[in-house]
Amino acid sequence: MVKVIKQKATKFARILPYILIIGGLIGLYCAFTLITDEIHLLKNPHYQLNCNIDPIISCGNVMQTKEAAVFGFSNPILGLAAFAILLTIGVVMKVGTIVKRWFWLGLEAGALFGVVFVHWLFYESVYHINALCPYCMIVWVTTITTFWYITLYNIETGYINLPNNNFFNHLKVFITKHHLDILILWLLIIAALILKHFWYYYKRYI
Repeated sequence: MVKVIKQKATKFARILPYILIIGGLIGLYCAFTLITDEIHLLKNPHYQLNCNIDPIISCGNVMQTKEAAVFGFSNPILGLAAFAILLTIGVVMKVGTIVKRWFWLGLEAGALFGVVFVHWLFYESVYHINALCPYCMIVWVTTITTFWYITLYNIETGYINLPNNNFFNHLKVFITKHHLDILILWLLIIAALILKHFWYYYKRYI
């Protein structure tokens, strides 16, 4: 059983509950919307999705690929479970702090899997499928953000033990001070790669 107690809130302990709650709600909404759209498509292959904007921004084109069901079932089903867990943890953190190290390392492993998975989906979507799902892109941003702040929290609390030397001590100070800058840069790089790849299509509108 996970033990929950009150303890003094540190910097990322104050931020993380809001990240998990907001991220969980956003992720649940996107996953539920995608599942609903998939059901509509199963009932009617000609159903027009509201996220089919043009040949590039098209949920329908993405949903019909094998990447949309990597584990044999629709990816959004995995999202429903994952984001529900994040939302629950965020709510629990608002009333206390889960202090078992094994729990946070387990959450770190899950978040790491999620962030690797969405980067793989980003690569497949941009460079192989050549289409983008708006709801999927929102999930990418949410997953990256939650992973980043879970990791920062685990470093801050010592659940992730960094070597005690000058390099890692300075690294910890740097990422703590510039945590938001790093996240924004991370997301801007992804946006730039998307824009570069699809520039051939959208440059006609400029």
